[in-house]
Amino acid sequence: MTAGPQPMRRGDRVAIVGAGIAGLAAAARLAQAGCAVTVLERHAKPGGKLRALPSAAGPVDAGPTVLTLRSVFDALFAALGERLEDHVELVPQEVLARHFWPDGSRLDLHADAGATRRAIQTFAGARAAREFAAFDRRARRLFEAFDAPVMQAQRPSLPAVATRMARAPGLIPAMAPLSSLARLLQRSFSDPRLAQLFGRYATYVGGTPAHSPALIALIWHAEASGVWTLRGGLHRLAIVLAGLAEARGAVFHYGAHVARIETRDGAASGVVLETGERIAAEAVLFNGDPRALAMGALGSEAALLAPQTRAAPRSLSADVWAFAARAEGPELAHHNVFFRDDPATEFAALARGERAPRPTLYLCAMDRAEGDAPEGLERFEIIANAPPLTTGAPAEEPAQCRTRIFGTLAGFGLQLTPHPPDAALTTPEGFARLFPHSEGALYGQSPHGLMAAFRRPTARTALPGLYLAGGGTHPGAGLPMAALSARHAAEAILSDRTSRLPSRPTATPGGTSTGSATTGRGPSASSAS
Repeated sequence: MTAGPQPMRRGDRVAIVGAGIAGLAAAARLAQAGCAVTVLERHAKPGGKLRALPSAAGPVDAGPTVLTLRSVFDALFAALGERLEDHVELVPQEVLARHFWPDGSRLDLHADAGATRRAIQTFAGARAAREFAAFDRRARRLFEAFDAPVMQAQRPSLPAVATRMARAPGLIPAMAPLSSLARLLQRSFSDPRLAQLFGRYATYVGGTPAHSPALIALIWHAEASGVWTLRGGLHRLAIVLAGLAEARGAVFHYGAHVARIETRDGAASGVVLETGERIAAEAVLFNGDPRALAMGALGSEAALLAPQTRAAPRSLSADVWAFAARAEGPELAHHNVFFRDDPATEFAALARGERAPRPTLYLCAMDRAEGDAPEGLERFEIIANAPPLTTGAPAEEPAQCRTRIFGTLAGFGLQLTPHPPDAALTTPEGFARLFPHSEGALYGQSPHGLMAAFRRPTARTALPGLYLAGGGTHPGAGLPMAALSARHAAEAILSDRTSRLPSRPTATPGGTSTGSATTGRGPSASSAS
C-alpha cells in the first residue's frame, strides 16, 4: 500500500545519479532544503566533465577552464547561505581571449568593451570597429530577450518567447530566424577574420557556424559580461560544491555503479546498484546524458523517456590534451585560439566524420591567469574539435593526434616541450567510455536548427519521481547552463506532488534498502556526468 500524493517534505529521500556540476549543485540545494540526499557517482571523484588530469606541474584542467555568467553561481551559493568568493579565489580576466591567424595577425578581446573596440579598430579599421559595436548590441539584446523565457524557465515556452518578440519591435530581425550564425556574421563583418572569430562561439555548444541558428550569437554577450578563472584550476569548483553538499548532510558514494532506476506503481522509487543493493527514494535525479536513459542503460521503464535523443544528431566531440610543458614562441594569454585560414574546410571535414589536418586550436595556458608566464613547467589544455562517434569517424592514434596538434602550433612558432604522454590525451572514444551512451558528444544533442533549444529534455520527465539535470538537458551545455538545470530540477522536485513509498526498509537480493550505498565495482552502463 502506498501513501497518497504529497509534496516533498523535509527528510524525503532523493537519489542523485551522477556528480557532475548539475548533480553537485542539485545535491547542495536539496540538502539545504532538508532532503536526505544520496549521490551515486560511477567515477572516483566528483566533477564529471569538470575534470583534471595529473601532471608534473600539478592537476591540469581537462574540461572547462573559465567561469562565465558568474551571476548563476553567485545565486547558487546565495541559495546555500554562502558567498562564492568565500570558497574559491576568483581571478577576473582583463583579456577574454587572444586570437592568432596564420598570416601573423593577432587580436585580443577585452573585458572592457571600449578596449575591445579600440583593439578591433587597430586590427581591422574603423569600419570593423563600428560593425563590432553593432554586433555587440545585437548579442546583448538577444541574450536579454531570451534569458527569462528560455534559460531561466524550467520549460522553455514558445508562447512566452512569441509574447516577448511581439512586445519588442525589431527583435525578430535581430534574431535573423532564417539565417545561420555563419550567414549572419558574413553580413555583420566585412573582415572575414572577425566572422571567423565570432563563428567560433557555435563550437562552445557543440555546433558549427554554418548549421547553428543566428541566435547563437548571444553567447558572445555571456563571455563579454566577464570571465573568471579559479586559483588552482576550475576543477576545484566541483570539490567545493561536493563539500558544501556534504556539510548539509548529503552522502556521496564513488565507484557506485547504478544498474537501473526502479519503479513502483508507475513512479520512480529508487535505484539499484550493480551489487544488487537497492537505494529507495521519493525522487531520483539523473545527472547524465539523457540518451543513456533512452537507450535502456538504466532499465526498461526509463527507456521510454527522452526518446528524441535516440535519433537526434549529436554535438561535436573533441581531442583534449592536458599536460605540463615549457613554452617558447608567441606571448600567450590564459585563453588563446589559433585559427586556420579556411574555417569552412575544417567544419566540412567534421561533418563528414573527419578531422582537419590543420585544425583550429583552443589553448588554455592555465598558469597565466594573472598575466606573467611562470618559470619552468606550466600547465596547458589544448582542445581540437572532433566528430562524435555517430558519424563513423575513425579513431586517431595518439601519435597521429600529437603530430597534427603540435605541428599546427609549430606553424605559429609555438613550441611546447616535452610533448605530452599518451595518457594526457582524451579522444571521442575516451569521452564515450567516461560517459556511456554519449557517443563521445560533449554537449548532448546538436544545437543545429532554430528549434534546437526547445527539443532538449527538461527537468520533469514522463515518469513521476524521475528528474533530469545536466548539459544534455534544458537549458543546454556549459557550466552555467548545467548549474541552471540543477536549479530547475531541484525546484521541480521540491514542488511536485508524487506518489510516495513507505519509509520502512525492504530487503532485496544482494543488498538492503537502508538508503546507504556500498561501493560498486566493475563496468557499468550508468551515465553519470
